[in-house]
Parts: sequence; C-alpha cells; structure tokens
Amino acid sequence: MKYSKLILIVSLLVFQLNFAQEKADVALNKALTEAKAKKKNVLLIFHASWCGWCKMMEKNMNLPETKPLFEKNFVTTYLDVQERGEKKSLENPGGQDMMNKYKGQNAGLPFWLVLNPKGEVLVDSFDAKGDNLGSPATPEEVDSFLAKLEKSSKLNKEELQTIQKVFVKKAQ
Repeated sequence: MKYSKLILIVSLLVFQLNFAQEKADVALNKALTEAKAKKKNVLLIFHASWCGWCKMMEKNMNLPETKPLFEKNFVTTYLDVQERGEKKSLENPGGQDMMNKYKGQNAGLPFWLVLNPKGEVLVDSFDAKGDNLGSPATPEEVDSFLAKLEKSSKLNKEELQTIQKVFVKKAQ
C-alpha cells in the first residue's frame, strides 16, 4: 500500500514536470538565437489565457493575410503571465519578472516589445503618452503600432496597410 501511494505521488510529480511551462529566460534566449540565425527581430508578447485583448491580437496576427508578414519579419514569442487560480501553472516562470524589467508591471495585457537579436529593445507597446497600446484597435492605436512595426522590421507600405486593415477592421 505504501509503495503504490509513493508511485502515485512520483508519477504525478513527473507528469506535472512534463507539462510545466518553459522558463521565460529560456524561451527568450531560444527566440534570440533563432532571430540571429534568421536575421530577424523578436516580437515578445506577454499575455494570459483570460485576456480577451490578448486573444484578439493573436487572432489578428495569425490570419492568412497577416501571419506570413509577421513570420517573415519577426520571431514571435509569447510568455504567459498574470494567470489566476488553477491556471497559474500556465505561467512561464520568471515571465512577470521579465515583464517588470521592461517596465510593463502596470501596463496591462497584452504587453509587447521588439528586441534585436542582441536582446536590445527597439520598440515597446507604450504610446507617446506612456499608455500601453496592448492589442491596438482604434485607428490612432493601429497607426502607432504600425509606426513601431515599421521602425523594427522590413515591412513595406503595402504590408503595413494589410496589417492596418486587419487590426482596425477586426476592432470595429
């Protein structure tokens, strides 16, 4: 009886370890390595499972007309933060500390930034007023988002217009 309980406990621990989220610094380092090899920048997005705006941004980025544009220009990495209750296990360990490092602790979600392959911040999701653009939705937010994408990628005017149409259209 004692052995079966012990085996059960060990099995549960091993099972949990297999499904534990990757540490934030490990995920970021993988993305930076891939970005360097592919001569791209990293689009680092902090999000949570409960965040509707996070889901909207991910959906807009993964549509057939936008996904190839983001894939061509960025290595996109998502870090789960600010989960609650039983979903706490979805968080990437160290993700919130990393978000805080980039001054996102009070920004809300999604919070994103673009890093060059050396890990240096090129742009972040703060607008000129210091507010988080999050998942841009209004024409003004989308324009700010596009300016940041243009600064941190090789997206051309036509590609930026495609992204603009999707983000503004989907927000209405």
